[in-house]
Amino acid sequence: MRKACLILMLFLQSICFAQNRQLLYNFTSIPQSSLVNPGADVSYKYYFGIPILSGISANMGSSSFSAYDLFANNGVDFNDKVRNIINKSSNKDKAQVNEQLELFSGGFRVGGEDSQSYISFGAYQEFDFLMYVPKDPAIFVLDGNRDYVGKSFNLADINVRAEVLSVLHVGFHKKLSEKFVLGGRAKLYSSGANATSTRNSGFIYTAQNAGTPNIYTQIISSNLELRTSGIAKFTKDEYEGNVAEDIAHNTFFNGSLGLGFDAGFTYYFRENLQFTTSIIDLGFINQSKDIETITYKGTYRYEGANPVFDSSNNPDDVFDDFEKAIPRDTLYNKYTTWRPTKLYSSVQYSFGESRSDEECNCKASAKRRYLNAVGGQLFAMTMPNEPFIAFTAFYKRSIFEKLDFKATYTFDSYSNKNIGLGLSGTIGKVNIYALVDNVLEYKDVSKANSLAFQFGINFIVPESGD
Repeated sequence: MRKACLILMLFLQSICFAQNRQLLYNFTSIPQSSLVNPGADVSYKYYFGIPILSGISANMGSSSFSAYDLFANNGVDFNDKVRNIINKSSNKDKAQVNEQLELFSGGFRVGGEDSQSYISFGAYQEFDFLMYVPKDPAIFVLDGNRDYVGKSFNLADINVRAEVLSVLHVGFHKKLSEKFVLGGRAKLYSSGANATSTRNSGFIYTAQNAGTPNIYTQIISSNLELRTSGIAKFTKDEYEGNVAEDIAHNTFFNGSLGLGFDAGFTYYFRENLQFTTSIIDLGFINQSKDIETITYKGTYRYEGANPVFDSSNNPDDVFDDFEKAIPRDTLYNKYTTWRPTKLYSSVQYSFGESRSDEECNCKASAKRRYLNAVGGQLFAMTMPNEPFIAFTAFYKRSIFEKLDFKATYTFDSYSNKNIGLGLSGTIGKVNIYALVDNVLEYKDVSKANSLAFQFGINFIVPESGD
């Protein structure tokens, strides 16, 4: 029970913090755009993010229900609301949260005034949560099996994972020619807490014996597994520490370690026609700290009238038989988890050449600046069941010399009317950006299936010719 409460607490706390990436991707006036494409065509003499404030982002989504469906004050019983959500959902529907809080970041040019090589570095804290709707088990818990004789309830619908981690990273990107920019980033992961239950199988089945209306055959075949790292000690009766403080300590100083990398490039077919692609978080974590795996594996078979669990029937024998057939086992083996790998790609066409009134800069490397850009983006991410895919159309506008705007329309499994707006402006050497997704839902956020925002402040020293 304490473990379940802990995982639930992590989920509820994280709902307020998550990330948006389709607006940030290829928004190159923002230094953090290199986090989603280390080969983005960004240039600067050096920059650093304001600690903690350089990247605060939030995004949560559910593909089959909203907060309004659960908590609306409409006179409907809460249990009926839950039942309605389960009935209209499928086992492919999901609730997902991802959060990133940038702790520090920076970057600088290397190799002299004419160099086109850059190093970037930083650290951020991240939370990932993904849960598929456990449709069959939920129906069984809510309604029992009385009206489902002959139906097999699929235990593979139980599919959830959650993790808190920190990431230390260093990247390098270089403009190899006027047409091609290539970059990569190495990452060191430190996982403070992990819970994974994604490889379950089994069923619950009830059949009525022919010619015997009150005699049933009930079969439970279970292959359930919950793997945890960094959590087990919090479930012990003797634990007297502070859960939040201990998870934070594990995340930054005593976590399970892993490695990963990002890679990406930008290619110009013409000066105003650009193609980009990147792969992010191709990596793993070796879960080795405070590990515990709980399993329920076996098959239980009962034949006869449905047992009545009251004082006159002494149900102890039934429970004993069940526990012997499907025992709880606890293992302490290390295990490996793979990070959710993301793939981005985009095509961008720029037009409307800028006519600056400023004195001409005749530096050989100077290039035309366009006021407008349109294009499309593709996003894909690995998941336990099937990849998550999103398509985005976008428009970018340079309003002033140092004020840029981006608008997006995204189609994915959460929404088909997701409009996002982003703004990036620089005053002196201070860059401030704000990105807001699904803006149409802010008129009543309780009915939104997904919400996202991102905000940050950086200090940028541009190239001497900019």
